[in-house]
Amino acid sequence: MAHTAMSGSGTTAGDDPLQTAIWRLRSRACWADAAALLQPHTAEASLQRASLLVERCLYTEQGWAEAEDALRTAEALAQSDDERGAAACERGQLAYASTLLSVRDRADEARAALGRAAALIAPGAPGRALLDFRRGLLAENLARAPQAARAAYRRAHAGATAQDDPLLMSFTWRHLAGLALREGELVEARHGFAESLRIREELGYLVGTAPALASLADAESEPEASRLRAEAGRLFRLLGGVPTWLAAQLAPPAATA
Repeated sequence: MAHTAMSGSGTTAGDDPLQTAIWRLRSRACWADAAALLQPHTAEASLQRASLLVERCLYTEQGWAEAEDALRTAEALAQSDDERGAAACERGQLAYASTLLSVRDRADEARAALGRAAALIAPGAPGRALLDFRRGLLAENLARAPQAARAAYRRAHAGATAQDDPLLMSFTWRHLAGLALREGELVEARHGFAESLRIREELGYLVGTAPALASLADAESEPEASRLRAEAGRLFRLLGGVPTWLAAQLAPPAATA
């Protein structure tokens, strides 16, 4: 299952207190509370608020109307190409999430929005790495094109590394590892999943740690795999069953007759 990634400040000591508070809430699956700290009077604040509520949709399968409203506000306030591109990137992510979770098929809208974002966000701009990652998600999970997905994830990984964006790197590591696992490259898969988990634990990204543990378990042998899944299950329950789609991955295998 694919995640969204929305990197930002608030993850290190000395950051703006508002961003630190937003990060702490977001990392503990309290997206609505985090969004409530932002007054959407500027393009920057409205975009961040929309990003939080779009992410909530993907993790909880709820809050679609609120995310749409926040996104419309962000689109209306966007002035520069970068701001319009960032809003289009969030529009594409919301449409992708709706399609992925079988809420409503919005695949065409997702492709169009991310294509529009690519025309607005220049290569090397701060938002380009996240856009490349999301284009990889579309290629992997909607178009079923793993080679195109790998190329997009690698571009995103390079961009995240250049921008020193560890949260986004945790996503690119995880998705590149997932493609490697699918192709039977266990050593590469374990390395990528382990790096993703390490970064998320260091950042305190609690809501992303259970999926990282479960992914690493898929590449490990017993008894380590069971230990990792048990820890993922503990965190999953601690957060009240979020992300919702992880329940199926953590469910014990069905008994055979």
